[in-house]
Amino acid sequence: MAEINIFGLSSNRPLAQEICDLLGIKQLEAKTSRFADGEILVQSNDSVRGREIYIIQSTNQPVNDNLMELLIAIDAFKRASAAKINVVIPYFGYARQDRKAKGRQPITAKLVANMIENAGANRVICVDLHSTQTMGFFDIPLDNFTTAQSVASEIIDTIIDQKLDPKECILVSPDHGGLTRVHNVASFTGAATSGIAVIAKRRPEPNKAEVEFVLGDIAGKTCFVVDDMIDTGGTIISAAKALKEHGAKSVYIIACHGLFNGKAVERMQEAAKAGYVEKVIVTNTIDIPQEKRFKELKIISIAELLANMIKSSVDSHSLSDVYNDYHEFIQKRVIKYVASREEK
Repeated sequence: MAEINIFGLSSNRPLAQEICDLLGIKQLEAKTSRFADGEILVQSNDSVRGREIYIIQSTNQPVNDNLMELLIAIDAFKRASAAKINVVIPYFGYARQDRKAKGRQPITAKLVANMIENAGANRVICVDLHSTQTMGFFDIPLDNFTTAQSVASEIIDTIIDQKLDPKECILVSPDHGGLTRVHNVASFTGAATSGIAVIAKRRPEPNKAEVEFVLGDIAGKTCFVVDDMIDTGGTIISAAKALKEHGAKSVYIIACHGLFNGKAVERMQEAAKAGYVEKVIVTNTIDIPQEKRFKELKIISIAELLANMIKSSVDSHSLSDVYNDYHEFIQKRVIKYVASREEK
């Protein structure tokens, strides 16, 4: 454990501390200060000479400030002679700009990848990238950790707590692009859910989507909508409304990244009040401030996943084994619950 050196920057110090607590180590200190004009200065209070270090920083709102703080920190540690710099980005901002959707548009995800590399990072760790093609923008090793096991575990907890019939529980992808993500979750939930549905929609403009139709039998079923992020909430709420209009019994929204920008919180509260949504579940890849939290929101932690992955990496063990262990544990719970219902 003494070989693990973790620094948490401004955007998500609670997650960094939780990871350190699980690993039984002390979080090292990096001081971030700002000049009167907004310039950022990052300086480590601990020596990193010859050490392999992990920097934890999400690039959520304020996106540019958090991104610059990360870049400056990498440069500071490189100049302080760190042996290897691992950058852990639980939420990778600009990931949605991964292609030219229209003429004369940038591919900003590639630009950010170049900046991180040029700053001096040796390896990058992300969680549920918006698009896996972003991995190809880096010329250094990148691990894209999935929260499928965490999401599946929460879905199974809900099914068990609510005593739901697995045959009446279905996973839903809010669009065709998210089907791979939903299939990954389904590989963990197994017999606890029955089938997958998908919502067909089109995007006339950013942060706006129009539902065209729902593909799948959702009538009378409990729907678990799985997405990678909730930004302004308009898209996911439209999906929940469409499911209810097509006969869904209840709808749970689950996403890895809870951005909750603009009127997202207000929309979530209105949807819950109207009966479209039972609960909104996100992970703590982003440190959600109190003013963006609401009664129907539940935050689940990915600290254990990251802690196990970091430990396995330091010990030079296969990261796939961590997923396999989760899968075995979750499947035992599913088998036990399904068997108990069949006995009744």
